[in-house]
Amino acid sequence: MKKVAVLTSGGDAPGMNAAIRSSIRCGIAKGWEMYGVRNGYAGLISGNIIPMGTRDVGGIIQKGGTILGSARCLEFKTEGGRLKGVRCLRQEGIDALIVIGGNGSQTGSYYLHKLGYPVVGIASTIDNDLYGSEIAIGVDTALNIALEALDRLKVTASSHQRAFLLEVMGRNCGYLALMAGIAGGAEAILVPEVESDPEEIAETLREAYEHGKAHAIIVVAEGAKYNASKLTTFFEKHEERLGFKVRSTILGHVQRGGVPSAFDRILASRFGSGAIIALERGEFGVLVGLSENQVKTTPLEEVVSNKKQLNMDMFKLARILD
Repeated sequence: MKKVAVLTSGGDAPGMNAAIRSSIRCGIAKGWEMYGVRNGYAGLISGNIIPMGTRDVGGIIQKGGTILGSARCLEFKTEGGRLKGVRCLRQEGIDALIVIGGNGSQTGSYYLHKLGYPVVGIASTIDNDLYGSEIAIGVDTALNIALEALDRLKVTASSHQRAFLLEVMGRNCGYLALMAGIAGGAEAILVPEVESDPEEIAETLREAYEHGKAHAIIVVAEGAKYNASKLTTFFEKHEERLGFKVRSTILGHVQRGGVPSAFDRILASRFGSGAIIALERGEFGVLVGLSENQVKTTPLEEVVSNKKQLNMDMFKLARILD
């Protein structure tokens, strides 16, 4: 192993830069030449590959997003596009690639691996829906942003005796909604994995009103059957029997743009080091993730073939605590 490139792909996540920094510096410590691929797989196909030294990644550990950039690339979804990417890497003499990203990004990693190119993935997605890692880079920061928003909304909700819907990210996974709801003492939590009934939510709000509560908070994952928009429309039609005026807040991409927490910076640093160690021992086609607080690898074939399940014991706990 002499030359290794690092690529970030998919949605940005707080801590990606810390993973870039760790990968680059740990690789250089091995005596390798390190490179960065700009703008994800689109940059890989166009050959936008630059050399990176220790100073190039100085002062980035505290920054959100990714200094390498990320972009959608439909061409990379074709075999011809992937072959073009491999040719660009080989023309530059790059021996292996580290891909930092979530499900779509690691699917790309897997296809590169199937083409025979040495690749190692690093788990990074705020949705925490990537199989092979208990927690991914960016999750802790995004969760704390959601929790801060929830705490602030609760103050306003109490002042005006209202109910608030807080919609957080999670197109196919309710992890952020579930954990933010538990930590923030929400009265109800809606996630894509569990069927929801607006009438049941309405009854929850009604009970809160009858018990003298000054507020009610509902946390909704964007991918839930009844998202904030649909629930708001429903509740407006039934405002009198609810006893609450209902308002909604959608956090959206605010959750992605936070300064990475200490946890995410450390996790990303560990993952970057883990990727270099995997490459050094010739372990290709794997995802670097966390299991029982240990940095471990999972074959990319398993990662792309399995769906990470929501912890239903935590969901049951949320029902008890609401």
